[in-house]
Amino acid sequence: MDLSQYLDIFVEETKEHLNNLNDQVLILEAEPENIDTVNEIFRAAHSLKGMAGTMGFKRMQRLTHNMENVFSEVRNGKLNVNADMVDIVFKCLDAIEGYLNHIMESADEGTEDNDELIELLEGALAQSGTAPAASDEPEPVTVDKMGGSAAEASEAPAASGADDAKKKYKSIPIADFEKNAMVEAKEKGLHVYASTVYIQESCLLKSARAFLVFKNLEGKGDIIKSVPSVQDIEDERFDLDFSMFIITDKSIDEIKHLIENVSEIEEAVIEEYDVPDTVTETVAEEAHEEEHAAKGSAPAAKVEKKDEKHPAHTKPGKPVVNRSVRVDIEKLDDLMNLVSELIIAKNGLVAVAGDSAIQDQSFNEQIEYVERVTTNLHESVMKVRMVPIESVVNRFPRMIRDLSKKLNKEMELIMTGEDTELDRTVIDEIGDPLMHMLRNAADHGLESTIDRLKLGKPQVGTIRLDAYQDGNNVTIEVSDDGAGVDVEKIKRKAVEKGNITEEQAEYMSDKEAIDLLFMPAFSTAEKISDVSGRGVGLDVVKNKIEGLGGDVEVKSKLGEGTTFIVRLPLTLAIIQALMVDVCGEKYALPLNSIVTVEEIMPEDIKYVHTKEVINLRGSVIPLVRLNEVLDIEASECEEESEDQSLVAVIVKKGDKQAGLVISNLLGQQEIVIKPLGKYIRVPKMISGATILGNGEVALIIDSNTLV
Repeated sequence: MDLSQYLDIFVEETKEHLNNLNDQVLILEAEPENIDTVNEIFRAAHSLKGMAGTMGFKRMQRLTHNMENVFSEVRNGKLNVNADMVDIVFKCLDAIEGYLNHIMESADEGTEDNDELIELLEGALAQSGTAPAASDEPEPVTVDKMGGSAAEASEAPAASGADDAKKKYKSIPIADFEKNAMVEAKEKGLHVYASTVYIQESCLLKSARAFLVFKNLEGKGDIIKSVPSVQDIEDERFDLDFSMFIITDKSIDEIKHLIENVSEIEEAVIEEYDVPDTVTETVAEEAHEEEHAAKGSAPAAKVEKKDEKHPAHTKPGKPVVNRSVRVDIEKLDDLMNLVSELIIAKNGLVAVAGDSAIQDQSFNEQIEYVERVTTNLHESVMKVRMVPIESVVNRFPRMIRDLSKKLNKEMELIMTGEDTELDRTVIDEIGDPLMHMLRNAADHGLESTIDRLKLGKPQVGTIRLDAYQDGNNVTIEVSDDGAGVDVEKIKRKAVEKGNITEEQAEYMSDKEAIDLLFMPAFSTAEKISDVSGRGVGLDVVKNKIEGLGGDVEVKSKLGEGTTFIVRLPLTLAIIQALMVDVCGEKYALPLNSIVTVEEIMPEDIKYVHTKEVINLRGSVIPLVRLNEVLDIEASECEEESEDQSLVAVIVKKGDKQAGLVISNLLGQQEIVIKPLGKYIRVPKMISGATILGNGEVALIIDSNTLV
């Protein structure tokens, strides 16, 4: 059977387990006695082992099995958690991530056996006085064997009540032909096992897990009956358990292991099945009813009564366990494109209705209705595409922990707002910029432990990552309580590298000096290391964030710390925009960057360093004439009279503002952002284009580049 169809599911679930393991091992490092964390690590390692084994990735299965053995000993109190063990486990997680990356690239785990790590894990087991476990399942086995040991026999009465409740196969009727098959198998010296398999409540694909159980048992024996039927299982018409009867020559432990080796299988209750000597008429009729769906009769009435005594066969309304589904991002992109086309069509209808000489009330009402529906549809699709930034930031605590050891600095990472949501396309791109800023804070920002103590600061440095929604933007702040940015050091480095002259450095403001950090190949590190010094980092941050339609700024105070502030749009697909006219040409300004629209009289315009500015309610704001920036010919613009007022759209970027001078306002409109492609060279201020209701194309202005 080709399991490649399950590869995407395997990759996604392995990523989730790795993220969970990284988080839990970090907790375990701080709380070595936390048994709940140990149990969670054991379960995650067991799930990874089962998934890898099912997919045929033996090296990955071997490594996770050894991890599982170690944490089995920790659970049993035979092994203590220490710093060395935590380091080994983290190396194992890195190795598993390496396997996963190889699998994502080539659908194969590669040839790296990681024997050194396995020796380290076995060495840890040796400290507990336990040899590496031969069984892949160290947990207690719920097996009721015939001819068991005396200890098993003595424990049986105490556990029989709980076991019987789990043995749902006991209430399943057996038809004559099934009984005959079982008796014949017994005569040939084969085993007949009955098993009820329980699936974890968090499982998203129950039918896939059940299929993998059947797949594992292929070639090991024959499944002569399953309840629900195979078809019902394929259609996922069952709860979180299913039962089956197996004829095989394998041992009960081997069959149990094959079942429980499938990921997200909670437990397999299995025992040797005693074939009943006789099959009662009622049970035979019940089986006949289930197998052949015969017409109702007097005996059938007995079956209905029998069913009333066995609620396991009824289908009560079960509570919803999980209401989420995995959807390929390409499908969401297709859905978003269709919604975008619908919005363009809606804008066309609105334009036609506005220009039409016929002012029919019912027609206008229908147009308004279509407008409301498309807006609601757009909002619903956008909510589906929104993903918490937790999926990006949950790997950073581990990274800071490793940097702390590598840089020999004590530091901690505090994160807030992990549930803040961003569009999936933004989420996919924001990971690297945040990683660069955190590494920068750890290496450049925080002082060494000795220097912090000399300065009277806490021994442990603090790095914060705070995310929150601000209107139609999401703001992410990365801050530290370190030394802050040494502006004079930056100026000296910039002069040494030839980025600026000494005269420029003398007159440069602190803000302008800090902005030099974002220049390509600029670094203040004295020596190159694998953490920093190559000058690749902050320029990547700025380019990536501006490419996403956002901006980044730095605030710093010498001796107190530095804060990087990143502002990102919620979405990159459909936005609300203010349509404006500049000398007869239509442009769109994103609404999320607009503060207000002002009417300016010519006498209110002043000059500072030959630049036009206005004083707006106590704030000095520079003016930007869009017709000049966009290089629109003067002949296309109407001549301004001396007493004619100007219209300025006040936009902001962080703490800075600017007034964009336009000809006329056209109104607010929902627009679809269309990229201009790589073949058209456009100025940086143009972030894309949109199609208007009448079919015209309007360019979208990125106001961040003009502030």
